[in-house]
Amino acid sequence: MNPITGLLMALGALTALFVGGWTTAVRAVRGDQAARPSPATDARMPGATHIAVGAVTNFFDTLGIGSFATTTALFRWLRLVPDRIIPGTLNVGHTLPTVAQAFIYTTIIPVDVLTLFSMIAAAVLGAWLGAGVVARWPKRKVQIGMGAALLVAATLMLMTQLHWFPGGGVEPGVRGARLAMAIGGNFMLGALMTLGIGLYAPCMILISLLGMNPTTAFPIMMGSCAFLMPVGSLRFIRERSYSLRAALGLAIGGVPGVLLAAYIVKSLNLITVRWLVIVVVVYTAVTMLISAFAGERSRSGAAVEAEA
Repeated sequence: MNPITGLLMALGALTALFVGGWTTAVRAVRGDQAARPSPATDARMPGATHIAVGAVTNFFDTLGIGSFATTTALFRWLRLVPDRIIPGTLNVGHTLPTVAQAFIYTTIIPVDVLTLFSMIAAAVLGAWLGAGVVARWPKRKVQIGMGAALLVAATLMLMTQLHWFPGGGVEPGVRGARLAMAIGGNFMLGALMTLGIGLYAPCMILISLLGMNPTTAFPIMMGSCAFLMPVGSLRFIRERSYSLRAALGLAIGGVPGVLLAAYIVKSLNLITVRWLVIVVVVYTAVTMLISAFAGERSRSGAAVEAEA
């Protein structure tokens, strides 16, 4: 069997496990009358706004803009999801659209199988461990973490816009110490995905720094995200650290958005859109950090008054 075929079969099985686990969780929420009201137990169908956010962000994600930073900005601007559970909502809601991207693009570009498989495995392990940590974080820590992650994302977008990425090489894979660095780097990127920083741009930089052909980043980054997101998402679902309604909207709108971009539009001049996204992401990051530190000052002031 072709290794890539086997990889996609495994992805299909993992995706089925994710859909089954999520379906079971939704049924449990609907059947639990004593469940405490929360975004994770709001089993209403998503509204048109939730679905539109999923369609737009995944459409542009397929064309190279990215979905995590843009979705975070829209969630905050439209007040759809509380800050504390944005990371879980991003991972759960964007899982199926990302899997669709992986099935479309992974077979197109040749890549060394050992490099591909090992980097995917590292990203999955990072996501599993990271999701367990982020799901339990308080609101302020999530705000600070996501604010910093958004600033990193904006920086990477700026590097893309100004063509500051390293040139890379011609190799389809790496061995030895460079393979170890590739595995370690993708492990960290998988963990950061659970905090809301997208893997695509930093993975492309990592690939180029290691001297690989930059085009090999596409199957590696799409395969990594497609495998790690179901794993991390199931943990967010189990911890009920996400918005069920918003995540369903991302999934329902996202898959058609991916198909439209991949098979009909295929390419767009995105220079102006990227500049706009950079500005919006920086604004979102700054406001999130201000909210975090303003909340801390309010708590400190309340504590002083209580002592007095």
